[in-house]
Amino acid sequence: MIIHRRRANATGLQATTLKSIKALAPLLDRVLVQRAKAEAKTAGGIFLPETAVKELNEAKVLAVGPGALDRDGKRIPMGVSAGDKVLIPQFGGSPIKVGEDEFSIFRDHE
Repeated sequence: MIIHRRRANATGLQATTLKSIKALAPLLDRVLVQRAKAEAKTAGGIFLPETAVKELNEAKVLAVGPGALDRDGKRIPMGVSAGDKVLIPQFGGSPIKVGEDEFSIFRDHE
């Protein structure tokens, strides 16, 4: 699937496409994560309706930025790295959708 973003320029609208989430590189202290999917089936084998399945606050870190700069211009190291499992707030972050997959970008301190 392809996602289109449109931005205005002097010549009109220009479309940019994002074919893969790997094309995104977070900047500064941003962290790109994908939420863990909740199980739609109980341990006993009963399938749950979509309305009963809650969104989990657990996510996998896919990519991290290089870190923010302090007042002296020194890079502040990131607290997480790609591949880490983290707990994220239920609300917040910037959602990104690529095809059927959903991702979020958070700041490192969130």
